[in-house]
Amino acid sequence: MAESSKLFDLGTIAIHAGEGPDPTTGAQNTPIYQTATFALPDASEQVKQPSGQPQGYFYTREGNPTTAVIEAKIAALEGAESAVASASGMGVISAALLTTLNPGDHLVCSDAIYPISQDFITSELPRLGIDVDMVDITDLDAVSNAIRPETGAILTEFLSNPDLAVADLPALGKITRDARARLIVDNTFATPYLLRPLEHGADIVLHSATKYISGHGDAVAGVAAGPDEMIRPMRRFIARYGSPISPFNAWLLIRGTKTLHLRMDRHCENASALARHLHQHAGVQRVMYPGLSDHPGHKLCSSLTDDRFGGMLSIELSGGEVACQRFAGRLQLALRAVSLGDVATLVLPWAGRNLVRVSVGVEGINDLIADFDQALAGA
Repeated sequence: MAESSKLFDLGTIAIHAGEGPDPTTGAQNTPIYQTATFALPDASEQVKQPSGQPQGYFYTREGNPTTAVIEAKIAALEGAESAVASASGMGVISAALLTTLNPGDHLVCSDAIYPISQDFITSELPRLGIDVDMVDITDLDAVSNAIRPETGAILTEFLSNPDLAVADLPALGKITRDARARLIVDNTFATPYLLRPLEHGADIVLHSATKYISGHGDAVAGVAAGPDEMIRPMRRFIARYGSPISPFNAWLLIRGTKTLHLRMDRHCENASALARHLHQHAGVQRVMYPGLSDHPGHKLCSSLTDDRFGGMLSIELSGGEVACQRFAGRLQLALRAVSLGDVATLVLPWAGRNLVRVSVGVEGINDLIADFDQALAGA
């Protein structure tokens, strides 16, 4: 695909970026280069190779032609100079933080992020000599007040997990630039189809590609995109710490990404309809979905995503945590499971809270509404 990807619709980029006929066979689809090593044309070539190519391939931990395609595709979708893939979302989160921050540095982090990320940040970073302040990322005064001279980065999700709070990326970008720090944004919930954080002040954008990028619940992976000067150290980190993506999982991401725009349209449509329905349901105490006009981040999200609000929502039930468990157990179409972004609807009762997180799939919306209604009736 031509380098001038900005001229193309995002759906066209999702299908064509990074790809072309296989140079060896002419195959239309990218092959799975399921190999650990590559033959070198000259014995001296190995010492000339920088980590992670791009001057050729010698060992899949450092780079692979299948992996290079999904990296090019994500970079084009995010409007980034470069991208790197890893074996999981945590692989790119840890790579981003540990290549951006050094001992003695300080991180300002949203207090409403993915629990495993929060565990890593609050337990591992201090052990490495990096101070952390967890703040309400929607309170810009609190963010500004947390900044120190040694602050190296701010980390946030655009849409928080599971409360769907909306981060003001342009404002956070200004705070970060004024502090001469870096803004790292997890864009898993929105995907580049709804939002490109680099265009709103982010320095690095992260995805748990296991979710919407893959879209089919069959691959665990992470991707990060940004300027090459920041992605190159992450690529070295991922190789040295042994968390590269497998060629097969990279191929699954390539396949999934080609329908990202189609799936996200349906995810958004279904989630909006389900949220509006549940908002009126007597058994539902509260619906957290930025597409609802009474959501605190509705206007902000609308302005950044062009009135598209994603496929994630959370609900609180009138009967409390016990009702949440009972409700989830009665669902017939929706599966009670971790993860999200699948074509199938997944629900997760949040431990210790009166909350059920819902990853709305692409099923027929009337079927989903009927399933939720019968489950709520028994909860």
